[in-house]
Amino acid sequence: MKYPIILKIKNTDVSLELDDKFSPKTVKEFVERLPFTVKLHIWGDEIYSSESPIDVTEENAQSPVSLNDVAYWPTGKAICLFYGPTPIGKKGDITPASPVNVIGKIITPDKSVLKIADGVDGTFQLK
Repeated sequence: MKYPIILKIKNTDVSLELDDKFSPKTVKEFVERLPFTVKLHIWGDEIYSSESPIDVTEENAQSPVSLNDVAYWPTGKAICLFYGPTPIGKKGDITPASPVNVIGKIITPDKSVLKIADGVDGTFQLK
């Protein structure tokens, strides 16, 4: 099942689509916890959250990931949006700090959001 989600950052909405085909337990818990607010941070071309209310273990976890993937990082209980490369990994790879549960895609992949997301609150909610 697919779920349209909005991440509100300041006056900007980032459209996401969660899909339970890869990590159904993770997506289910994410949707059940909505809405929730987290502090956002930047690491390379990744936006990641402070600890989210989601608490699941690795579920079909992978590394590297694909461009515009949305994932849950079990190690830090964080939500990750991959707009491009991270500071680690091989050139051209998008490598999380450790394996993540892929839960969806960024639908509006405008990288300008990376300029406003560091250190601010972001709220995930159903569209």
